[in-house]
Parts: sequence; C-alpha cells; structure tokens
Amino acid sequence: MARNAASFQSRRRMGRGYTVAVFVLFALVGGWILLWKFAAGKVDETLNGWRAREAQAGRAYACGTQTVGGFPFRIVVGCNDLSAVFHDRALPFEVKTRGIHVEAELYRPTELNGTFTGPLTIADPGQQPVLAADWRHGTVSLQGTPISPKELRLSFDGPTLDRVDGARSNLFSAKRLEVTGRLVGGSVTDNPVVELALRLERGSLPGLHPAAIPPINADIAVHLRGLHDFRPKPWPQRFRDIQAANGRIEITRGRVKQGETIATGTGALSLTADGYLQGQVQVTVAGLEPFLKAIGAAQMVQKSQGMDKFAGFLDRLSPGLGDVARREAGANLAAGINMLGEPTTLEGKHAVALPLRFEQGAVFLGPIPIGRTPPLF
Repeated sequence: MARNAASFQSRRRMGRGYTVAVFVLFALVGGWILLWKFAAGKVDETLNGWRAREAQAGRAYACGTQTVGGFPFRIVVGCNDLSAVFHDRALPFEVKTRGIHVEAELYRPTELNGTFTGPLTIADPGQQPVLAADWRHGTVSLQGTPISPKELRLSFDGPTLDRVDGARSNLFSAKRLEVTGRLVGGSVTDNPVVELALRLERGSLPGLHPAAIPPINADIAVHLRGLHDFRPKPWPQRFRDIQAANGRIEITRGRVKQGETIATGTGALSLTADGYLQGQVQVTVAGLEPFLKAIGAAQMVQKSQGMDKFAGFLDRLSPGLGDVARREAGANLAAGINMLGEPTTLEGKHAVALPLRFEQGAVFLGPIPIGRTPPLF
C-alpha cells in the first residue's frame, strides 16, 4: 500500500515537471515570437525612416511588392520592382531595378545589410531607359539610424554600365567597385566631417576617354569639411554649403594604377563661387611617359594658348620657327616634366613628384594641361 502511494506521488511529481517544462517551452517560444515581431517592427521603422529622409532630399522610393520574413533568427525585408525618382531641378531622373532584399540580425535591427538584383535602368521620369547597369553580385550595408547615420557601403562584383538609347555601347565595366560614405568627425547636426571612399579594381571607362579603356585600379578617399550639418539635401547643395563656409575637400588617400603608370597623391582643394575645384594636390608619378602619350598631352600643349603665343613670337623672328618649337615641345614633353619635378621613387620605380593643379575647371600636371573638370554645382 505504501509502495503504491509512493509510486503515485512520483508520477505526480513527474507530471508536474512535464507541465512546467511545457509551460516554460511555450513561454520561451511566445517570448521569442514577440521579440522577433518587435525587432521586425524596428527594422520596418528604420527603413521607413530612411525612406522619409531620402524624400526630404528629393528622392522618392517605391516598392511594387514588399515582404517580411527571416523568422526565427533574422529579419528579411524584400522590395520587388523597386523604383526611385530623383527630383533634381537640373537633371531629374528615374531608376528602376528588379528589387532589393535587406536583412538585419535580431539583436541589431538598425544595422542593415542587403543585396541588389539587377539590371538597373536610368531614364527621364516616365520615359524609356537611357542607361542600364548590371552586376554579378551587389550588396549594401547601412549602419546607424535615419536621425544619426554612421556608414553606407555599396559593393558590386562585375558591374557594367551601358548606354541603351539607340545603338547599345558600354560606358563602364570593372571587376569590382566599392563606394563608402561615413561620418569621421563632428556629428550629424554639428559640423560633420564626411569621408567618401572609392575602391576600383580593373575598371574601364571607354565612354570617358580612349586613355581610360585599359584597366585601372584606384583607391581614393576624400574628407568633406565645411558642412554645418548633414540634413537631407541634394549633393550640389552640400557643395554650395562647403564653398560658402570656405570649406575644403581633402584627399587623404589616393593611388591609381594603369599599366606601367602608378600615381599617388594627397592634398586639399577648395571650391570657387561657380563650383569649380581650385587648388593643388601633390602627386608622385611613376611611368609618366605612357600616361602623357595616352591622354594626348603633347597635342594639348601644342594647341594651348601659351604655345600659340610663344610660336607666334618665334615666327616673327624667323618664319617656320614656331612649328619647330611645337614639334619639339611634344617630343620632349615627358623629359621636360621630369626636369621640372622632383626625382624620387614610387613602389621601387623611378618617379617624379610635382603638383596637380586645378584652376577654374582646367587641370594641370605641373605646367602641362591634361584635362578639365565639370562644376560641382
């Protein structure tokens, strides 16, 4: 009798134990579901905040369909048939792509990582595409909140950009492209210092210049100083703010390699009242001659206003002497620059150090004109 009672008590204790275990299990599952829903709500709130911030800068985003998933350990938000209209007063345009999927860890809902699905088209609002971009793999990483953004990173493997209105032509291709923007000083509301960085691996830009067709590797970082805050606004307006505050664009890291030519440089530039870069960057160049030949520097020198005046003066002294000076200027250009610059070495190669000057849209390597830059606003 006593043995049966003890056995009954034991079964009762086991039953209570199972009941408590089941209750705890359901409580944990229910709590996890609530936590996931809370985090999913935070991710959705963060995305909506970023969308509202972009709208203040004239960039309106829309999804054809939106999905939320990833339970139990992640939050994944999918936006299919993504479109964006950029309401720039000077050049409004519309972007469309197949979609983007953004995900966040359950315990870090404000750190977003996503993947883009190409192709992406660019057109005048409501018109047929003018440009089309595609890639093998594209990612985006976003840290911070809409009120206090910290870093945005875009990475693309195998990116291409083609002109598609009329005869299709390639404008850009690369093995890899990475663009990063982050806050490196101040705060979003008080004198922020913003770093913009570009990493390019085997990039080719046949639409820019024949000299930009051979593969280019680049690693460049600039700091923007002079911003009062980082409120949403178009980039031309940000550059106007920098100019009005006598700010500057600091090149803190710069390395470009193409074939035998390697160039590195650092320096600071300002902006003129009409938006042109002004100032100089100290550069060191190895393999200068093939670069000058590729950009047609000799022809630019021979056709420059300074050369015209000098040749005209020589022709007045002796007819035909000006043409001889033009030919000699082109033939001995690289040697002349090497004599004007400071001899040095770069990555084990003979090199020359000299200034890269920006003056009202014109760019000079030492005394030699090598191109022009557009205004930033």
